[in-house]
Amino acid sequence: MNRRNVLRTAAGAVVAAAAVPADEAAAATGKKPPAGRDIAFRRWDSPQRWAEGTGSGVFAGTGGLTFAAPTGNFSHTDPVTGLTTDYETASWTGPETATGFAATEVIPSWTADTPGACFVRIELSGTTVAGTTTKWFDLGRWAADDVSFRRTSVRGQGDADGTVYADTYVAADGRALASWRLRATLLRPVGSTDVPVLRTLGAVASALPAPGKLTPSVPLAAQGVVLDVPQYSQQIHQGEYPQWNGGGEAWCSPTSTSMVLAYWGAGPAPADYAWVDPSYADPWVDFAARHTFDHDFDGCGNWPFNTAYAGRFGLRGFVTRLRSLNEAERFIAAGIPLIASASYKKGQVPGLDYSTSGHLMALVGFTPGGDPVLNDPNSASNAQVRKPVGRAEWEAAWLNSSRGVVYVIHPASVPLPTPPGQANW
Repeated sequence: MNRRNVLRTAAGAVVAAAAVPADEAAAATGKKPPAGRDIAFRRWDSPQRWAEGTGSGVFAGTGGLTFAAPTGNFSHTDPVTGLTTDYETASWTGPETATGFAATEVIPSWTADTPGACFVRIELSGTTVAGTTTKWFDLGRWAADDVSFRRTSVRGQGDADGTVYADTYVAADGRALASWRLRATLLRPVGSTDVPVLRTLGAVASALPAPGKLTPSVPLAAQGVVLDVPQYSQQIHQGEYPQWNGGGEAWCSPTSTSMVLAYWGAGPAPADYAWVDPSYADPWVDFAARHTFDHDFDGCGNWPFNTAYAGRFGLRGFVTRLRSLNEAERFIAAGIPLIASASYKKGQVPGLDYSTSGHLMALVGFTPGGDPVLNDPNSASNAQVRKPVGRAEWEAAWLNSSRGVVYVIHPASVPLPTPPGQANW
């Protein structure tokens, strides 16, 4: 499972997770959500959108933001070996994005091409409601492969304005963000001619109330729709490759991501995972675990590292938060499965007979009565992965733990559903 769902402030105090909106219909029909349930997503994925920011040494084309000429230098220290390598850089700084509310958290996501030893670095800065401007917080150093560069989050960044927990910026008390901006740096080793490309970049900002008793959503769409997502178990990988967390419960995220990739007919080719022990089943899951592993977080559950992994196969991927299962229903109706993060106790959710402090699973549909249908990788075999679960109980667990986090992965040819008025995708 390997995923924290309880975040902490810079001072170390537990901060509350979000509740589901009481007015489900408002969130689903495009009206502004009721006060206290704010989620907004912003993306850059076209020359016109890249033009909103300022570039240095990059070219914005239809394929993304391309390294055109070095304009700076950066030294990176490998989190495993401790060796330092010098890189030349090109960068893009996004526009100041007003949240329209006091945002307490921001989660970025991206897709990129990183040939050779290239990597991308994503940073965030913002203006707080207290009037301060934050420093640039490092939200991830990512590469598709790990032979020459080991992808990593960066710990120990907290100050009076906020901090970073692996993949999430969390504002300190009284320092919520009134606006934010991203900076993306493309890096290649000094002397290299490789060309990294940032294909998409986005972030979701949110301000959500404390958990508590929830008003369950009423099914509005997708009843009886179950998408044909292949079923993979994480548990059959128990003990495989300890250097990438050893399979089993630690591989819920890459296993779920692998299921959705397979649904879209994407994923690594046999030549890509030829290094996997031939006695291991579903070797594409081992490949995914290796290529989503965060060497500082020491796990495969970094949310944007998983959606970035999907991008290496030509798919679009991003992380966002949803307000209820009504919004999830719209994705299923559009033929797009989701990967959701949740925690719960044994017996809390009908259909799930175990406890977890943080788990990723694929939401693949709904029963005729509106209950969620999951591809739950925490199953003894592939044949046992598909599970209908109690709607109200699972929705509450999802929204009270990760605050409604989902991975959205889809081909560009499959359009997303129309977003609500306060767009969170």
